[in-house]
Amino acid sequence: MHLTQWRIYKMAKFALYAELKAKPGKEADVEAFLKQGAEMAKAEAGTVHWYGFKEDKGGVFGVFDTFNDEAGREAHLNGEIAKALMANAETLFSEAPKIHKIELVGEKV
Repeated sequence: MHLTQWRIYKMAKFALYAELKAKPGKEADVEAFLKQGAEMAKAEAGTVHWYGFKEDKGGVFGVFDTFNDEAGREAHLNGEIAKALMANAETLFSEAPKIHKIELVGEKV
């Protein structure tokens, strides 16, 4: 970040973390779903960052996304990605997705 930009940069304060445990044999489908979610997130004005990831534990995936305000986070929770996640949960996941609301307190850019 250029020195003159630091004054206008504001850290996102709100986030979500979703833990997703794929059913055996559904790992490739979950990964494809997360890639589609990344594309869908581009249309969400209130979503600052959206990350889909695969953990080093077999079959465990997740989503981490950030928002500037609670309104953006709530819009995301009620948006198309969340609807698709819940609609596919029984088919893709061995247990219900665990969604955690997070308040960010620091970052390094």
